[in-house]
Amino acid sequence: MQKLDLKQIQTQKLSPQQIQYIKLLQIPSVELEARVQEELASNPLLEEGSPEEDPYNFEAEEENYESEELEDVQEEISIEEYLEHEDVKNGYSSDYSNYSPDDDDDKEVPIVSSASLLESLERQIGFLDLDEKQQIIARQIIGSLDSDGYLRRDLKGLRYDLMLTQNVAVTEQEIEEVLKKVQRCDPPGIAARDLKECLMIQLERKLEEEFLTEEEQQHVHNALLILRKCFNEFKKKHYDKIQSKLNLSDEALREAVHLITKLNPKPGEVSGNSFVRNQYIIPDFIVKNRNGQLEVSLNSKNAPELRINRVYAEMLQQYDNSDKKDKKLKETISFVKQKLDSAKWFIDAIKQRQDTLLRTMNAIVEHQKEFFLEGDESKLKPMILKDIADKIGMDISTVSRVASSKTVQTDFGIYPLKYFFSEGIETKDGGEASSREVKHVLKELVDNEDKSAPYSDEKLEQLLKERGYKIARRTVAKYREQLGIPVARLRKEL
Repeated sequence: MQKLDLKQIQTQKLSPQQIQYIKLLQIPSVELEARVQEELASNPLLEEGSPEEDPYNFEAEEENYESEELEDVQEEISIEEYLEHEDVKNGYSSDYSNYSPDDDDDKEVPIVSSASLLESLERQIGFLDLDEKQQIIARQIIGSLDSDGYLRRDLKGLRYDLMLTQNVAVTEQEIEEVLKKVQRCDPPGIAARDLKECLMIQLERKLEEEFLTEEEQQHVHNALLILRKCFNEFKKKHYDKIQSKLNLSDEALREAVHLITKLNPKPGEVSGNSFVRNQYIIPDFIVKNRNGQLEVSLNSKNAPELRINRVYAEMLQQYDNSDKKDKKLKETISFVKQKLDSAKWFIDAIKQRQDTLLRTMNAIVEHQKEFFLEGDESKLKPMILKDIADKIGMDISTVSRVASSKTVQTDFGIYPLKYFFSEGIETKDGGEASSREVKHVLKELVDNEDKSAPYSDEKLEQLLKERGYKIARRTVAKYREQLGIPVARLRKEL
């Protein structure tokens, strides 16, 4: 028999304004512009412009409307109530930006990433000797490349794709023939099906270069031989096995391995050439050292000044002098009031976002002051989200949202905010060092090791302890992996 029980529980619900604020807080400045434009397009009561430029000089008079006169409007409409709030009346302008036209040169940022080579490959296909059917196959191939420039889709899968999406019947042999031609495109190694094929394509292209000496050609042939017959041994750096199997001299092996290691294993990530479209990172914060004083500002180029559109506000004022029994007019006023609420909430959320960002960044700069003054990575202190949350009196989740997708431009380059957060490692003298500092020392040890006999994790642990860091071998291994440093065996060089 089922029982029905009544329980009283408390639940916390976020208001629409809180939800709007949270969403705005976690997006970077580069996305904020699009979000603001979206709001401007959807809400006629919002407009760009500073309050000083307000052409309407609208002064709202406090007026209370009787609820019985507005039966279709659920709340009383008071112009003063919505416009007297300082943030809305004055509009929104970023007082935190410290922006002036003279700072434009300081805010230029370097190129940091690049797009795919799809457009370049499509242009190059036009220069290949391909008939109409082969061009369709070629476009299908380059459309199937991953971000590294590899063709991970097998020929059978491509055959089905062409039949289903292009209504083109082809054989795997026909695809293979076109693939070989696509692999002749730049950058060398593009459209390879695995690493071995990628490297071999690049070596074969090298053999076509003019002015190669006989000795250089022999080094290329030796490199191709290693990849063809000893690829697994090469990956594991078992050079003694390669040398024994191929009967190569020490010098021949060294030159061939050096040649292979200089090849590009990810041709799709080529940067700095004419085939790549440039993308820019727009920092959210700018930190400047002004004669020993750190100055924090928000990059507000993507947050235009916002204000309430006075034309619609005047509409509410005119309503007071009109026939309030007009149903259509009441519906219009209800719509305007709803949009007025929405505009007010959006302006408040933007202002609150900027305030939270600035408070968080100031706290980070205060905690990591030595780094921002000198740019020395070893000066970074241990810092976790809770440290900043306690400083600014906000929840950890708020700090996390700020740090997760924001960047800061300093005198030493652009850094993601996450860069400044790290756990602490105990030192021999009882103090605490940032894990970032330990990683810096670890990388320095690996960079300066004898590559013919690289350090094991146990040896690295010992060397770090000698420098005063109390660290376990498994932590050394974790930091090594985070730095992208392979195990000792794979770091060995001839």
